[in-house]
Amino acid sequence: MYMTITDAAAALRTGETTSVALTEAVIAVADAHDGELGVFLARYTDTALAAAAKADAELAAGIDLGPLHGIPLGIKDIIATDEGETTAQSLVLDRSWGDMGDAPVVARLRAAGAVITGKTTTMEYAIGTPDPDKPFPIPRNPWSTEHWTGGSSSGTGGGVAAGMFLGGLGTDTGGSIRFPATNCGITGMKQTFGRVPKYGCVPLGYSFDHIGPMARSAQDCAAMLAVLAGHDPRDATSVDRPVDDYLGGLTGSLEGVRIGVDPLLTHSSQNVPELTAVLDAAVAELRAAGAVVSTVELPLYAELKTVTMVGLAAEAYAYHRPDLQSRWFDYGAGTRMAVATGALVPAGDYVQMQRVRRVGKRKVAELFADVDLIVTPTSACGAAPLAKLTFDDIIDALHTPYWNAMGNPAMSVPMGFTTDGLPLGLQIVGRPFEEAAVFAAGHAYQQRTDWHLRAPALVADLLAA
Repeated sequence: MYMTITDAAAALRTGETTSVALTEAVIAVADAHDGELGVFLARYTDTALAAAAKADAELAAGIDLGPLHGIPLGIKDIIATDEGETTAQSLVLDRSWGDMGDAPVVARLRAAGAVITGKTTTMEYAIGTPDPDKPFPIPRNPWSTEHWTGGSSSGTGGGVAAGMFLGGLGTDTGGSIRFPATNCGITGMKQTFGRVPKYGCVPLGYSFDHIGPMARSAQDCAAMLAVLAGHDPRDATSVDRPVDDYLGGLTGSLEGVRIGVDPLLTHSSQNVPELTAVLDAAVAELRAAGAVVSTVELPLYAELKTVTMVGLAAEAYAYHRPDLQSRWFDYGAGTRMAVATGALVPAGDYVQMQRVRRVGKRKVAELFADVDLIVTPTSACGAAPLAKLTFDDIIDALHTPYWNAMGNPAMSVPMGFTTDGLPLGLQIVGRPFEEAAVFAAGHAYQQRTDWHLRAPALVADLLAA
């Protein structure tokens, strides 16, 4: 069983543990397994221990900065930090790119007393597949090292699952928080588009990108988003509106909450046989918590999933075109091919894509007039074997891109396992800016289940110690 951020915060305040002890413990796990799992691109051991000692001194002096004070976190390496360069796991990105210092999201975590342990692996520029021909770690799943963590927030997903930090930052353009969350058996939240500022983050798709929290539980992610959310004028997409009390709504009850379920079974060729039973069991827990459950059908599902994939390719190509022309082979094979497809998107198709997107938002809003939340599987199957990864198969299996086109808050929580012992995820979606309702549902579900606390055998002994 894991120590969650919530558990650790309580233990810090009772004196059961210290931030230095927590940080030393996660460093020990990384020392033992990072070489095998490929979680970190850079580790900030000395500065992390110094930050932990500072947190302990502050808490001892009665200075309490909130639930993240003294908590070890990891940062995806497309987000700038003071401690070192940002690489986007690429040979192409100018190493001076991150000289701006902390991105707003990192500055906010640090101001809340969090301990930054290092920069985590990603897919190159947050797209594509791992490339063994490039000088970067290959992220491996703690539940089975022959399988992928999922991308592109690979290291953050694997690091939380392995206990190398208690939470971390990912980014999500087509599912890159929720995909590694489902594959690694953790919780990950893509908040409403514009809720969290993206300044200081290497872009992929300007109108699809999100930064969000990844951790053990919905309650942990709620604590993180409470710190991350809020306007920043340096991000043109950042929305200036009040941040809700995400933690205050976690009552454990869903009494009267209307939840629509779409199993999406006809939208992937990779459904595992046990998916239906696992999803049915998860929905039964939501119903037992008081939810009123009905079946729904997501409008324009195939079209809106295509909107995300076409749109992000076009937007990524706009950013990468000069470097693709001059440094083609410096890009990893999976990244350059995924981004180069954007060159095949004519301006007319991009405009039509945006028109479909507007129609989709209207139809989804109409659906949300009848329900408060929507749940689906996060993916049709468990983690893919590293030896058989293809970009097309990844996209076929995922049920996340639809919501990047829409911008709604969407969270993946663990809901069980395949017969091969690989995690499966439940995706919970709310109306725009109603993250509190999504967290409340995830928390109620996790109060009734312990999937989010299961530990991979690889690290179970270290975590228990």
